[in-house]
Amino acid sequence: MKPGHSGFRRLLYSTRYSLKGLGAAWRNEAAFRQELILTLVLLPTTFWLGRSLLEWLLLLGSALLGMIVELLNSAIEAIVDRIGVEHHVLSGRAKDLGSAAVFLSVLFAFLVWGSLLLSRLGVPLHT
Repeated sequence: MKPGHSGFRRLLYSTRYSLKGLGAAWRNEAAFRQELILTLVLLPTTFWLGRSLLEWLLLLGSALLGMIVELLNSAIEAIVDRIGVEHHVLSGRAKDLGSAAVFLSVLFAFLVWGSLLLSRLGVPLHT
């Protein structure tokens, strides 16, 4: 923690940095923009699809998780690119691992949304 930034003041600075990061993601990361727009478009559907608070939280949480992982992946890519643009096996691995994390978060969201949609439509998911 930086000297002089504690308590409420630290919270204000942290919030400002977070909003700055969200703005940078919106301006520079097409995947983040797509995920955010998709989440906002699908948000009304969560109230129909989720039959309980827990289901609603799963729907919203899986969408937010995708955006969170996309932000972390973008941060990894920015750090790797800052270090150097020449090909290096570890740089490639870092970017591939970040991409794999995004893939798994999207897969999780697909499973949550898909299973709750099938359940809502009356398709039995278990015996």
